[in-house]
Amino acid sequence: MDSKCARLPSLLTAAATVICGATYSGFAGAHHSFSMYDRSKTYVLTSVVTRINPDLNHLQIFFGVLDEDRNRVIRDEAGEPVIWSVELRASSQVARDGVTIAGFPPGTIFSVGLHPLRNGLPGGGRAEYGLYKCPENTPPAPGKHCDSVAGATSHGHGLLPEPTHAWPE
Repeated sequence: MDSKCARLPSLLTAAATVICGATYSGFAGAHHSFSMYDRSKTYVLTSVVTRINPDLNHLQIFFGVLDEDRNRVIRDEAGEPVIWSVELRASSQVARDGVTIAGFPPGTIFSVGLHPLRNGLPGGGRAEYGLYKCPENTPPAPGKHCDSVAGATSHGHGLLPEPTHAWPE
């Protein structure tokens, strides 16, 4: 076999590696863009879990936001609860922090810091902010969050941030 033919498999392998690497890096960059969140705004919401979506890439918690008195969920003009979602890291990562379907069943009261979606829909990304779970059936005092409640648990790294905006605005 001549030397050109002997090098062909390694050249094909190198070319395939470059093509796959370039393709994957494009997906990774697009997937990890945080441009959909308004990083100039930070909310801290104390809420009640309605459900959890444990996707592999990002676990999402869906919730109704509690009013400032912490005794009812905020509703829209039609009287329906306004359901928000917060996107966290991969399900396997946040499970290590205790954020699972079993650990946050519907009715769980929790507080989280997030950057809202730019498009105005009720959702956001957690970033590196804290997430605190209140003890069962124990909402915080009016105007406070779960990090102020005796027996609350922290799930993940970080503290609740100082909000730059309130919701509803």
